[in-house]
Amino acid sequence: MRNPLNSYIEAIPPSGIRKFFDLVAEMNDPEVISLGVGEPDFDTPWHIRKEGIDALTKGKTFYTANAGLMELRKEISLFMERKYSLSYEPASEILVTVGGSEAIDACFRAMLDRGDEIIIPEPCFVSYKPCAIMAGAVPVIVDLKPENEFRLQPEELEAAITDRTKMVFLSYPNNPTGAIMEKEDLEKIAEVVIKHDLFVISDEIYAELTYGDRSFISIASLPGMRERTVVVNGFSKAFAMTGWRLGYAAGPAVIMKQMMKVHQFAIMCSPTLSQYAAVSALRYGEDDIRMMRDEYDRRRRFLLNRFEKMGIPCFEAKGAFYLFPCISKFGMTSNEFAEAILKEQKLAVVPGSAFGSSGEGFLRISYAYSLKDLEKATERIRRFISSRQ
Repeated sequence: MRNPLNSYIEAIPPSGIRKFFDLVAEMNDPEVISLGVGEPDFDTPWHIRKEGIDALTKGKTFYTANAGLMELRKEISLFMERKYSLSYEPASEILVTVGGSEAIDACFRAMLDRGDEIIIPEPCFVSYKPCAIMAGAVPVIVDLKPENEFRLQPEELEAAITDRTKMVFLSYPNNPTGAIMEKEDLEKIAEVVIKHDLFVISDEIYAELTYGDRSFISIASLPGMRERTVVVNGFSKAFAMTGWRLGYAAGPAVIMKQMMKVHQFAIMCSPTLSQYAAVSALRYGEDDIRMMRDEYDRRRRFLLNRFEKMGIPCFEAKGAFYLFPCISKFGMTSNEFAEAILKEQKLAVVPGSAFGSSGEGFLRISYAYSLKDLEKATERIRRFISSRQ
């Protein structure tokens, strides 16, 4: 019998994150602490849940327009203008999707021809490279460096560009490193992008979770970049709405029209109840964001202090809810370290190599957990490394 499988899909390795989730599940041990999940530990704020409940009780369970409720698209437009100084037409430049992941997939399929190259800086979230391959494109990886705080450098971008390059992928604040790109960093990248007539997809799902004095800057807000950028964002991280599966993309109408086509045939529309709930999130959720961000920042500073005291190098991540400590001095690969600490100390973390080869020698530590759990977890890390010194 002939092989029933698509050779491109068959060649894609499974998620490195999922491997450790499965190991924890197999242990079935209530003593295991996991710092591996990139999911807020807060409940979805009540006013958001109530809006979803009200929509259900009122029978609002029908399909919406393919692009999403116009009421929601208008709120997204207002939110982006208010927060990021970006102006998008709700009717033609905003598409509501099933999470940010669907928006990325639709963007790749709508914009990339077979054989086009897309530059993807790593370490990065595990889905970007596979989605590019599934769209028929060729991922070109740029290995980011800890000495640059995992920020993409213009000379690194220049070196990766060929005559087949069409798109650059940016994901800041970054998962897994917590790195950010500030305005001056993005301006240098924008110069290269415009010089070579490239396009950008900017995954900004963690935009509201930035720490320190400077607010988030979208590359789309820089001169000459709006017309060549698709911005992807969503509700899962900022509003603790992971299970509601709702995201959005914003960009030039000519691109969004084709993304709509992919969405239309693959999805139809995003979950209706989630869309009604998201309207409340955007209208009334500023205090929720502030509260969660302040708490994440407190946890971030706690972990940075603990790693410093343990002698584990870790640059000061200023976004998302992850730290990326370096464990190379312990003489183990990141995979070996993660497996050993899970077995010996019942602590689950994700090896940096799950996010690309440049993540080797690091661990992804999520601080979307209570301080109580983080205190227990860091004590287990201390015991683990003490036994090897």
